[in-house]
Amino acid sequence: MVIHELKIRKNFADAIADGTKTFEIRKNDRGYQTGDRLRFTVLDLIDGEVQPVIHPLDGREYEIAYLLSGWGVALGYVALGIREVSDEDATPYDVEHGRSYEL
Repeated sequence: MVIHELKIRKNFADAIADGTKTFEIRKNDRGYQTGDRLRFTVLDLIDGEVQPVIHPLDGREYEIAYLLSGWGVALGYVALGIREVSDEDATPYDVEHGRSYEL
């Protein structure tokens, strides 16, 4: 399993946080696999600059439950079905390992 540290725009993060968005469309430049985990850094436009913001997604971890490529998804991209991981299943948050790391 790999944990992927991803940036996400606030409007998309809001929809994940309230449960209405249960998927991500991403360039498949990381070799995403079912069972991998996602952590998000939420970004917003503040004073003309894109900056990280405090958001309800902070500290939450999501599992890739389903992965779709092809079949209407642009070449080189994937649709990821995601679900929140419960606290007891979450891994320790360790940003020292970079954007993604093996457990």
